[in-house]
Amino acid sequence: MNSFTKELSFRWSDLDPNFHVRHSAYYDFGAQHRIEILESLGLTMRVMQAQGFGPILFREECVFRKEIKLSDRIVMHTKTSKVNEDGSRWSIIHEFKNEQDQVCATITVDGAWMDVKLRKLASPTPELAMQALSIFPKSDNFSTK
Repeated sequence: MNSFTKELSFRWSDLDPNFHVRHSAYYDFGAQHRIEILESLGLTMRVMQAQGFGPILFREECVFRKEIKLSDRIVMHTKTSKVNEDGSRWSIIHEFKNEQDQVCATITVDGAWMDVKLRKLASPTPELAMQALSIFPKSDNFSTK
């Protein structure tokens, strides 16, 4: 598998006054896709709650290249670009591509796992995180730094 993909369906509420997808909607689509991917890999909300950990973000950045309009057919491609050796920190890239396979936007997030009771960075049960992150498709420039 080269990436997790999802065809996006835009709503009227995703548009801004210029009739293209508003900047914050991109972040919402990325966040939803990350949670759907974790769920599909076995890191469900129920598992994270039972284990007392969850994902947090340090940085979330979007580079906009081509505007997206309500009727555009867009597929989001999601991969990891970095995962450290114990799986406690990671970076994920979302590419929004049109029907011509042109990149319209790229979101990059840097994140980690947090102990939700202690409110501190933590490593989840190693086998949970590492199993999920090892299955996650990798970018061409993937690193373990």
